[in-house]
Amino acid sequence: MKSKKNILWIAVVLVIGIYLFSAVKDRFAFAGSKPAVNEIAPEFSLKDLNGRNVRLSDFKEKVVLVNFWASWCPPCKMEIPGFQKVYDAYKHKGFTVVGIAKDDVSQSFIKEMGMTYPVAMADDKVIRNYGNITGLPTSFLVGKDGRILKKIMGMYLEGSLKNDVENALKNRK
Repeated sequence: MKSKKNILWIAVVLVIGIYLFSAVKDRFAFAGSKPAVNEIAPEFSLKDLNGRNVRLSDFKEKVVLVNFWASWCPPCKMEIPGFQKVYDAYKHKGFTVVGIAKDDVSQSFIKEMGMTYPVAMADDKVIRNYGNITGLPTSFLVGKDGRILKKIMGMYLEGSLKNDVENALKNRK
């Protein structure tokens, strides 16, 4: 009889624990979903590999792809050539890419990947302000008005990016 009571108590504690974990997990998942589409993209000031500041506000009135990536991330490396193509095609029309590396990356890696757009080193603040990014790649397409047009968790395919950039450049905002 005593063992049945113990099993019942263990089951009750387990159910309560699962419930509490689910509630806390959902709260953190919601917090991590910020910033959301149509919100103003958080400002950042980060250092590039040459020690120069890169700020989102440096690109006012432009459409900006803010891309969080790492050199060890295969999908990140797969999407970089497409980003570079779209950047080359639209950089004189009001579009730029800002790559934000979550790991220590070298000039040789950037050269090897053919990246000519700005690349900055992530810090804890930018990671937190963009939703505690843990999954890579994660990208935010920011309109000319500074609002987030699109949030992409996972690969951002070249064709989709090109289409989104063309639409954003047509928009006055």
